[in-house]
Amino acid sequence: MSELLYKPVYTNTDEIVNLTVKIAALADALNIKSTMQQSLKLRRANRIKSVHSSLAIENNSLSLEQVTAVINGKKVLAPPQDICEVKNAFEAYNNLLAFNPYDIDDLQAAHLILMQDLVQHPGRFRTGAIGVVKGQEVVHIAPRADMVSGLIADLLKWTQKSKAHPLIKSCVFHYEFEFVHPFADGNGRMGRMWQTLLLYKWKSIFAWLPIETIIMQHQSQYYTALGNSNDKGDCTEFVEFMLRRILETLQKHTDQVSDQESDQVERLLSALGSKTLSANELMQKLNLKHKPTFRKNYINPALEKNLIVMTLPDKPNSSNQKYKKNF
Repeated sequence: MSELLYKPVYTNTDEIVNLTVKIAALADALNIKSTMQQSLKLRRANRIKSVHSSLAIENNSLSLEQVTAVINGKKVLAPPQDICEVKNAFEAYNNLLAFNPYDIDDLQAAHLILMQDLVQHPGRFRTGAIGVVKGQEVVHIAPRADMVSGLIADLLKWTQKSKAHPLIKSCVFHYEFEFVHPFADGNGRMGRMWQTLLLYKWKSIFAWLPIETIIMQHQSQYYTALGNSNDKGDCTEFVEFMLRRILETLQKHTDQVSDQESDQVERLLSALGSKTLSANELMQKLNLKHKPTFRKNYINPALEKNLIVMTLPDKPNSSNQKYKKNF
């Protein structure tokens, strides 16, 4: 690898290591058991939450209900710019998984979608100086415009080649992207969206998890972590903050999956009643047609919880297999 203009600075603290282990274990478990990949409705709902939350952090005035209405093509009484931000962001997220997270052209193409009709030169790096203002105070002066292209190229190269854990790399990228502030506007939403893409490349379930919602709920800490990392010249605090938010998002989704499993098991038990029924008979009662999904979401959880038993436990795949409640 050629010498980089700068390299990210962070420390693998005990908290970072522990959070990474917890997140990896939970993500693996959810990848196996989650029904999100099959649930278009849930995927769409979470994507809308991502759009709403990321824009709310940037002071977009629309509520979640209004954002949903705009995306569904309904008329909403709101500032035209806010409506445009919603439409652009939803399109950008819908195209996100097709982008190469290490390609600078793809990064700019995503910004073009995200900021079309909102800034003068969407999809192009800034050509002037830029700073981040909080109230009346300038809290960050970004690197010179003539350095931006090289810095982002180096950041993408580091993100692709570094041997750091993908979780850590995604957080470091997010921080460094905000530090460089490569575009005239839209850097916050781009950084959050691109981290989602990096996480998706590690575990596919992250494509549909609204991490932005948890960030929005901790917005002041988000900016504090960014600011403190800037002051220290070390992004460890921001990495720790983001890993905590990622873990929190996964834990919430685990609860969602558990609740859904409970509902499905309850439906199965209700359909079974006091009878002994085959899988086909149960599917007919539940109005279900896809047997693999039925087994994964209904039969297997009920068996694991020891709520039902097989009539032929030694022959689980027998065509004569039936199920009854475990009284």
